[in-house]
Amino acid sequence: MAQIQTESFSCSVCLEPLKEPVTVPCGHSYCRMCISRFWDGEKEKDVYSCPQCRETFTARPVLMKSTMLAELVDQLKEMSVKDAAGGPSFDAAEDVACDVCVGRKVKAFKSCLNCVASYCEEHLQPHHQSAALKRHTLVNPSKKLQENICSRHDEVMKMFCRTDQQFICFLCSMEEHKGHHLVSAAAEHTERQRELQESKADIYKNIQDREKELVFTRLFTSSHVSAMATALWKTTLKA
Repeated sequence: MAQIQTESFSCSVCLEPLKEPVTVPCGHSYCRMCISRFWDGEKEKDVYSCPQCRETFTARPVLMKSTMLAELVDQLKEMSVKDAAGGPSFDAAEDVACDVCVGRKVKAFKSCLNCVASYCEEHLQPHHQSAALKRHTLVNPSKKLQENICSRHDEVMKMFCRTDQQFICFLCSMEEHKGHHLVSAAAEHTERQRELQESKADIYKNIQDREKELVFTRLFTSSHVSAMATALWKTTLKA
């Protein structure tokens, strides 16, 4: 799944991040104020349409706030504010600090399994310049580097045994895991990341489908109640 961009949560009417987002029956989302003003201009036509796909609705849809979408937009705004602050900030609760920096803590850019240490971009440079350090295994910043070291052989676990479902070192592969289905740790990490992204994509799609179903249900209920009220009014007039 591609990284979600801010543009994905922008209103196609005002081209700004969604404010109090609402979803219309066709599935597109807008700022409540933007779509309301757009439909106000269509009153004389006795038909309402979606500004994006132009699907029409004979009755003006009831607008309900999309809570999930609103939360996502708020999270994106917070991320944008942090990015605008400049440079990688360090949050002791979640981020990994560079083990070399002195004084102000700087967020680590990579962790080295061989050094069992984490480095910011500046202090990582020797790993890109030294022939010996270039052979080290760099991974995304982790607070649990020791978990990547084989407790039996004190070696970096660069392999994964799919037979026993565990990370192992080269010496392990030559001993108790000999003949098992082995892949590189990097390949296993890539596969797990792919599965995770697919799972996230499925969850996100399910959320969108449920929200769309909810919008249709509310629209149908509103239209049904309106039709019953009209029928009752006509019956009263005839009486």
